[in-house]
Amino acid sequence: MSELFASSFARIEAHQQTQVISRPSLSYWQDAWIRLKANKRALVSLYIVIGLLLFTIAGPLVWKVDPAIQDIDQISRPPGTDRGAIIVADYEPWFGTQGLPGSGLRLAEPANSQAVRMQWDALPGANGHRVYRNLFPVGSELAYGIPLAEFLNNDTLYFEDRLDLQPGRFYYSVVALDARGQITDQYQSLTVDLERVTTLQEARERGLIDAAKNIQIGDEIELAWHPLGTDYLGRDLLARLMAGARVSLFIGIGAPFLFVLFGVVYGSAAGFMGGRADQLMMRFADFVVALPFLLFMILFKIAFGIGPGESGVFPMLVAMVVLLWPATARLVRGQILQIREQGYISASQLLGANTSYLIMRHMIPNTLGVVLVTVTFAIPSAIFTEAFLSFIGMGVAPPTPSWGSMSNEGIKTMLTTPHELFFPALFISFTVLAFNLLGDGLRDALDARMRNVE
Repeated sequence: MSELFASSFARIEAHQQTQVISRPSLSYWQDAWIRLKANKRALVSLYIVIGLLLFTIAGPLVWKVDPAIQDIDQISRPPGTDRGAIIVADYEPWFGTQGLPGSGLRLAEPANSQAVRMQWDALPGANGHRVYRNLFPVGSELAYGIPLAEFLNNDTLYFEDRLDLQPGRFYYSVVALDARGQITDQYQSLTVDLERVTTLQEARERGLIDAAKNIQIGDEIELAWHPLGTDYLGRDLLARLMAGARVSLFIGIGAPFLFVLFGVVYGSAAGFMGGRADQLMMRFADFVVALPFLLFMILFKIAFGIGPGESGVFPMLVAMVVLLWPATARLVRGQILQIREQGYISASQLLGANTSYLIMRHMIPNTLGVVLVTVTFAIPSAIFTEAFLSFIGMGVAPPTPSWGSMSNEGIKTMLTTPHELFFPALFISFTVLAFNLLGDGLRDALDARMRNVE
């Protein structure tokens, strides 16, 4: 019998020695990371989020352009446009050209972005003339465009236009005025093609040419490069998007971190205490949910003394922290109610663990997965809230850039210069989508119930 037992133990020992661990032991977070990497959408979203953070932090170190500097030679220019400019002489006042050849409305000299100088002959029966400029030719509806000047006598038959001249085609009209100063059907039109010019002094002041180079009048140079174009004030859009990202992501990440942290503490306390205290705390959370966010945003702006046209970043941050924590508190409370009934909690209580130790050592660490997912979903909501409030003029106000305020500025000229609206709206959309997909992937990776049993 002893020999039989000895041989059986020998076979068992030999079998144990031949066993090989086919799958290494993984911690909860290691397994979650492997599952997250298997989710391609979540992984790509993670890379986009990292890229946005690098764009915000390291971008200004690479693209060292002041977002407040105005390039008046390139106003509302889309990306990829011609940057060439002709060097011309410094501006000198002009009061008409005597003996200018030709008849009708005509140019006194070649037109450019510095000035358009034109003269005309008095129209028959006119007691004065009014000068118009348009982006479209005058049709049968007689839409002359915007009025530039009015002369109530025939002594002045010349005009110099220097108002916001950009390279392109303009249509000028001179309309006859009657004795009462009203326009008549008599008019003369002129089509003018403008080329971009700059002076030698301006080019050197802006660093467009080297002082050592021998640049003469008539030479062509290239103006400053703006990869994403400029806005309606000639400011670099790429630099403003970087500056706006600091504001948008500060609110989008800072506010969720604060109200989620408060919600975790509040929900943990309510779930652990239970009973009447839990019911009272949750009813207060329901009351906070019912408070209108927009109304309190206005009240906070008034309370902090922020008037119309001023940036309300701090009131926006306070409003989010005060009003958006109940959702996190409810979620954490539900998790704490489940964990509180676990056996290891009872064992810790029998060993003398106090309440703070149980919450900080056992309960909150076991809810970190849910909290992390909550933060990830709260960030795009906060970014969108900031963009919406800035869009309606209650958040970040110009000249402080944010993606929402830039969209508000861009929508005013979206038909003529759509790039001013397209780029900030694109950044908002990509950021919100990336954080939502990342939160969805984290939920699948951190939720043990989503794992397949192998």
